[in-house]
Amino acid sequence: MDNTPIKILITGKNSYVGKSFKKWVEQWPEQYEVEMISVRDDEWQGYDFSKFDSVLHVAGVAHIKETSRNQELYYTVNRDLAYKVAKKAKADGVKQFIFLSSMSVYGIESGVINEYSIPNPKSNYGKSKLQAEKLLSRLESDDFMLAIIRPPMIYGEECTGNYVRLKKLILRIPIFPNIENKRSVIYIRNFSEFIKILVNQKSKGLYLPQNAEYMCTSTLVKLVADSHGKKIVMVRIFNPIIKLIMRGTVNKILGNLIYDKKVSECGQQYNIYDFEKSIFLSEARH
Repeated sequence: MDNTPIKILITGKNSYVGKSFKKWVEQWPEQYEVEMISVRDDEWQGYDFSKFDSVLHVAGVAHIKETSRNQELYYTVNRDLAYKVAKKAKADGVKQFIFLSSMSVYGIESGVINEYSIPNPKSNYGKSKLQAEKLLSRLESDDFMLAIIRPPMIYGEECTGNYVRLKKLILRIPIFPNIENKRSVIYIRNFSEFIKILVNQKSKGLYLPQNAEYMCTSTLVKLVADSHGKKIVMVRIFNPIIKLIMRGTVNKILGNLIYDKKVSECGQQYNIYDFEKSIFLSEARH
């Protein structure tokens, strides 16, 4: 049996997913060796990738307001840079390339995404990620395994993005609509375990991971408020009005957007933490 640790290079030094994954696998120092490098300038091009078994590419532009001025940035970073890094990884003899894409490639704000759903991105973020996927697919070969992950909203300790914005709202308001909805999300430790499985199995293909449970926003609100000792009143009085204006930001918070459970199976259990425990852990340090 080969006891040599698996060597992983994370490209994207300041990435939340990258830093979290590194911390997660540090629990098994005899099994994994992880390095992180920045790809913001051109120095990475002189770095030797040949000693690594897998490259986890998590560098990208997200969580900024899209404008005509920053439009090109999405394609330069999310598409072109990803392709350049993958090309170098393949040339240097790396066997597996894991690309962090997004649920945004589907371009829908509500509904169910299943194995038959066809990507049709609307934002520059989603378009740049899908274009990257297509470019990267050209590099795939028997010696270069490509794994593409399209996660839903990722949340957890010290995360950025939509979860943080929603949490700030929860801590400011005295009441919140009690609406039953379903949204696919994934807790960062569950996601890190998922990536670990892909690395272990030298997996290739397309993956749509999520928590075992769909998130109900009202449940999230209660759990976050409880974690901070805040009293929040859940009301149904506004529900008819909310259902009439279910679009844009309201829809992102209270609408339904899920992956069919079947598309998220990978043959191994990666959901170590249930939803309630994950929120408790996410808020424990605050």
